[in-house]
Parts: sequence; C-alpha cells; structure tokens
Amino acid sequence: MRKMKVGLIGVGDISNKYVDNLKQYPDIVEIKGCAARNYEKTCGRAKTLGIDFVYPSVDALLADPEIDIVLNLTTPDAHAKYNLAALAAGKHVYTEKPLAATFAEGKQIMDLAREKGLTVCCAPDTFLGGRVQTMREQIDAGLIGKITGGEAAMLCHGWECYHPNVAFYYRPGGGPTLDMGPYYLTALVSLLGPVEAVTAMSSRSSDTRYLPTTGKTVPVEIDTHVSGVLRFASGAVVSATFSFDVWDSVRPRLELYGTEGTLLMAEPDPNSGPNIFGGEIWLRRKEDFRWGQMPRPAGVESLPFEKIPNTRPFSETGHDRNSRGIGLVDQALAIQEGRMARADAQMGLHVLEVLESLVEAAKQEKWLHMTTTCVRPAILPKDFPQK
Repeated sequence: MRKMKVGLIGVGDISNKYVDNLKQYPDIVEIKGCAARNYEKTCGRAKTLGIDFVYPSVDALLADPEIDIVLNLTTPDAHAKYNLAALAAGKHVYTEKPLAATFAEGKQIMDLAREKGLTVCCAPDTFLGGRVQTMREQIDAGLIGKITGGEAAMLCHGWECYHPNVAFYYRPGGGPTLDMGPYYLTALVSLLGPVEAVTAMSSRSSDTRYLPTTGKTVPVEIDTHVSGVLRFASGAVVSATFSFDVWDSVRPRLELYGTEGTLLMAEPDPNSGPNIFGGEIWLRRKEDFRWGQMPRPAGVESLPFEKIPNTRPFSETGHDRNSRGIGLVDQALAIQEGRMARADAQMGLHVLEVLESLVEAAKQEKWLHMTTTCVRPAILPKDFPQK
C-alpha cells in the first residue's frame, strides 16, 4: 500500500498533537511540508514541529503534485476557503472541525468533492477513541437494549481564562454549540445514527465578556446557553445543553438510556467528555446491584469485565489517549481500499446542520427537520494500525 503524502495548512497550537501522532504511522502517511499566512513565522513553527519543508505560500502547497491529502488546521472561519481551494487543486481533504463556518458552505464543499471524485474527512475523530468505541461495541451487542433516550451536557463558563483570543467564540459561527457541539454530536451520531429533527431554546447571561488574559471586554453577539431536544431516526430522543454560562456541574457529559440499562461517561469535567479519546464509562443494568465501570479500575470492586459481552479493554484499542489525526490515517487507508472513511464529512455535514439548526430553532421557537443524513461509521477494528 502506497504511503500518502500530506500537506499541512495552519500551524497553530493544535498542530503539535496532529504532527506528533501522524509521525507514528510512517508507512501510511508522511507530512511533506506545511504552509500558513506568514512565511517567516511558519518556518519557526515548522522547526519546532519537526517538519523539514515550508512552502512559500498555500498556493504553492496546493500546486505540489506530490501532495495527496491537505490537512486543514486553520481557524473555523477559514475552513471553507481552504477546503474548497484544496479540492479545486485535486487534493483530498482532512479538516479540523467544523467542516465550515456555515451549513451552506459545508454543502458547497461536499458538492465540489463529489464533482471532483475526491474524499473529505472532518474532525473530531475522538469518536474513534477507546471510550466511544467501547460504548459502540456494547450498544451493538445489545448490552443496554434499545436506546430510547439520553442527555448530553457541555457546561462551562467559556475559555477566557485559558485562551488569549476568544472574541470569535462570542460572534456568529462561534458559541458553545458550534465550538464544542461537534464533539458531542459526532459521538452521538456514531453511536445512534443520524438525527431527524431538533428544537431548542436559548439565552445569554451577559452582553459583554471580560477577558482576564488581556484586561479587555468583548461584545457577546450570540446566545451562550442553548438547550435543545434531538429526535434521532432510530427513535431515540436526546436532550442536549451547550453552555458558556455555567460555573460548574456534576452532570455526566453524556448518558444513554436503554430498555435494559444505562451507559454513561462518568466524569463531569467539561474537558473529559466526548472531546477526549479515553475516559471512564459507567454501566447500570436492571440485573445489577450497583454501577459497574469500564475499564475496571485496579483494586476496585466493580462489574466483572469478563461478564460483559464482547468488551475490549481500552488498552487493546491503542487510542485511549490523545490520538488526533487517527481519522486522517483511516482516510488514507480508505482511499486505497476503496471504502468510506469513518470520519467521512458526510457525517461532518450532517453534524453541522444539526448544530446550526439547534441555534436557529431557538431563534424561531419551532421544530426544524434535517435535510441531510449520513451512514453510521463502522466500528474501528481491533487490528487497526497501532501507534
């Protein structure tokens, strides 16, 4: 199988983990070079990242006939611009989430990809991590029966204390729903299949936000607390709350309710939800006396792992830690194997429509029905290449 060459656009902080992880698969992918708006700064970053070649411009990268896949790690407002340019240049695309800043732009990307016969894949690929894949395995095995409902909760007070430039998060195209929602919705769609319809209500706690990192304030142009209901084509009804207005919460990040039991992500920390690859799972079935944990912590009395059908410990997946970029590795294999990649942007476009519809449904105070659907991605096999 031919090694596929990757051109990286955008060398911000998130590129560190992508580059480190992709280097673990030298027989499958190779980062040939990178480009960004400022050539001199990009050269400095490339040295830090261990990338040997810097293109003088993004156009030069796109013109390189050796580049097979463009990895787009630019800011969300630039995703559509560079995704469309890469496709126009005949390159496959792997882009950070979301697929585009708007659903309309996302449709343009997918239309051009179909016209060109190229693939587009979209982060987040955290759904390929050990936790969500273990949940998927248990759902498919019927461990909690037919899923009838669930809850998703991304509750925090924004990123002002961590990020020096958060103004974007409080403008149209930002906010908790479009920023963090892709992690939660991608996990849910990978577990339950596509969404059929949504409704929501929303509010904002303040018209300005103080940024302690700069001592300045920025205007809040969007609602920062969105609470919605999603009806899945499978029949499951899931409530979802995305908020930058909550100081703290002990709610699980994600819970699924089935006819035979409940499966949930245990940690309430907003940085321990579907936006990470590993983490603890709790299980309670009708025949169990207490909650069981997967994987079972050493020395802790809990539901015996061997009694749970078809369970694979996280250690067998190899992706229970930060594995950003594993979706691109799967894309490279899928292109040559002639199959759909697990992070195919068909799902990314559907997720973008769902999230945008939640925001719009709150404005209109009505139910909105989805115009897109997607294939539930195949589970990651146990023999998938390890780092």
